[in-house]
Amino acid sequence: MSEYVFKLPDLGEGTVEAEIAEWMVKVGDVVSEEDPVGAMLTDKAAVEVSAPVSGRVISLAGEVGETITVGAPLIVFETEDAAAPTQDKAIEAPAAAAQDGQQPDGGDAADTAQTTKVLTSPSVRKMAREAGVDLGQIKGSGPKGRILQSDLRAFMAAAAPAAAKAKDRVAPSADVDAVKVVGLRRIIAERMSEANREIPHFAYVEEVDVTALESLRRHLNESAGDDEKLTLLPFIGLALARALQRFPQCNALYDAEQNVINRYRAVHLGIATQTADGLKVPVVKNSDSRSLKDLAGAIRRVSAAARDNTAKREELTGSTITITSLGRAGGIVTTPVINLPEVAIIGVNKAVDRPVVVNGQIVIRTMMNLSSSFDHRFVDGYDAAMMIQEVKHLLEQPATIFMTD
Repeated sequence: MSEYVFKLPDLGEGTVEAEIAEWMVKVGDVVSEEDPVGAMLTDKAAVEVSAPVSGRVISLAGEVGETITVGAPLIVFETEDAAAPTQDKAIEAPAAAAQDGQQPDGGDAADTAQTTKVLTSPSVRKMAREAGVDLGQIKGSGPKGRILQSDLRAFMAAAAPAAAKAKDRVAPSADVDAVKVVGLRRIIAERMSEANREIPHFAYVEEVDVTALESLRRHLNESAGDDEKLTLLPFIGLALARALQRFPQCNALYDAEQNVINRYRAVHLGIATQTADGLKVPVVKNSDSRSLKDLAGAIRRVSAAARDNTAKREELTGSTITITSLGRAGGIVTTPVINLPEVAIIGVNKAVDRPVVVNGQIVIRTMMNLSSSFDHRFVDGYDAAMMIQEVKHLLEQPATIFMTD
């Protein structure tokens, strides 16, 4: 019998770490090669991992919600393969811990195997875990931001008065459910916080008369099958793609590291999709070159894949601008948060019949608001307004959506 250490593999697209989203096995379970053993969550997608060997699980790297770096031990198996590498040979974390001059004293194998985002030694991790301290809240004073024991002790000393005060508070009632923020929900929280913190949002709301568009949509749906019924979304997507030809500054991604705005000729349309796990943004690539029917089918396909967790990694990355819609719950006005690193997002509110004045007469028209947000660092308010006005014109005269210049 021997031990085989399964290290977290490279999950692609430059991923250096991943969060444990789900364990499908527990210590003591016997698995066969290629059996699914867990799911790891990157900032792009959930990726299922399979056992590389047959054997019995003797240790797992951490609990759901914890972060593991690529190349760190994930699962240790007991196998019958005498040639399988041992755990000591596979674990390289102690060497890494000693590189900055701080020895991995006092740490056990589990501490070594279980790595997190912060740079520190196993002994500091153990001390923090026993004290209930989140190392992510501490700024390290060591090389490359490494957290030293002195940093941890200083943090704990500063937090002591607050902790003492917290003890005096009334305990929550028994009917309160504490829900740990992990997985996709944690990533959503982090990305929304980053977007609000980094981007000066400029909001612009305009009403659109979609009476003619609704008439066209209903006419096209009369001859369409149940699985081909059109919503307003593909029409809006095509109109947006047309408008972006005149306003390329809105179809762009900001590279903060290089301080460069990359403007795209092709429109890779992100479709904000509500799922049981939270909000996901699958992408329809090259939306500007698709027909109405093709775009509608692609939107249905990627949205369904996002909901049932079958979306491929490339279908969840690479958007250049996003459309978000709450459907019938769309309300009158929304303030959508930009999907980093994009610079614009188009929010679609619900379409309702209401009285409006047309040529001096009060008539009933189908009206819909577009509530959009722009990164004011790179998109001027005038350009944002003019882009939405172009979309409005195209939607109110739907034949123009399909006209080529």
